[in-house]
Amino acid sequence: MAERMRTLVELAWEVGQCAGLGDETLWGIMKKSGKTIITCAVTGAIHTPSMSPHLPVTAEEIADAAIGAAEAGASIVHLHARNPETGQPDQTPEAFEPFLRVIRQRSNVVVNLTTGGSPYMSVEERVKPAATWQPEVASMNMGSMNFGLFQMLNRYKEFEHDWERDFLEGSWDLVFRNSYKDIRYAFETLNRTGTRFEFECYDTAHLYNLHYFYREGFVEGPLFIQTVFGLMGGIGAHEDDVWHMKRTADRLFGDDYVWSVLGAGASQMRIAAMAAAMGGNVRVGLEDSLWAGPKRLAQSNAEQVEIAKTLIESLGGSVATPDEAREILNLKGGDRVAF
Repeated sequence: MAERMRTLVELAWEVGQCAGLGDETLWGIMKKSGKTIITCAVTGAIHTPSMSPHLPVTAEEIADAAIGAAEAGASIVHLHARNPETGQPDQTPEAFEPFLRVIRQRSNVVVNLTTGGSPYMSVEERVKPAATWQPEVASMNMGSMNFGLFQMLNRYKEFEHDWERDFLEGSWDLVFRNSYKDIRYAFETLNRTGTRFEFECYDTAHLYNLHYFYREGFVEGPLFIQTVFGLMGGIGAHEDDVWHMKRTADRLFGDDYVWSVLGAGASQMRIAAMAAAMGGNVRVGLEDSLWAGPKRLAQSNAEQVEIAKTLIESLGGSVATPDEAREILNLKGGDRVAF
């Protein structure tokens, strides 16, 4: 662990220097950036139960994973629901209720509910849990895209449930639909609840889509922009891709946004290290990667949060508490949710 952490810190520093930033400038970025928000996405709808015995599936497992992540340093938890018997994504509001109430009772963590659900679902189905439970934050996918999961079939050959193979194989012909009409529907449905958004941008065009809705007054700053790297169908996970997305967001939104990164799979901590060195925020969790190191499955979401926290602190930063994240993102507060 210590050796890998040194490698990640050295990588972050090298990326900054390759961009023309000297040591003093890099330290200045870290000192001026204030608190770093760690989001933990605890289960998602991409990985299937056969891929890891540590992937939370039941309501109890999801609640425990979210609370554990918060105790490890996450200020926001991003939540999906699953069928407790099969592990399939379940976007009914009733599936969210058991773990939402437990998390609220046991933790002050900021709750972020998915409106992405699964790429196979309609936008009305995807938005319904957030519309029902009115969380402080909901995710918002900012454009349509190919969504390729079929490469996982090269690694995973045996599945516990019949749906898993079909789910992955079906992504050869899967377009994750997020049309302008769909996005507008989600904004109009959720804006009236006071819920704010984690804008998930998988490519440069998604930043421009967000800029349109921002310019037209559908959303207000500070925008919480999650730039996503390394998922097949979106932008890659090269350091040039990270810099390109950051520069584009800077140009479009100036000081009226909060930047965070999500690296998929093996790129998770490498992308987190780069963003941390640039004063950005990070997202980790078993939704995005099942791993805690080369060929080593993460034993929990908390383990990934702990790695991210150590990385941030090694670079001179400090991690935001839930209430500090609320202030940074101008959230309505945990007392104004519907669970």
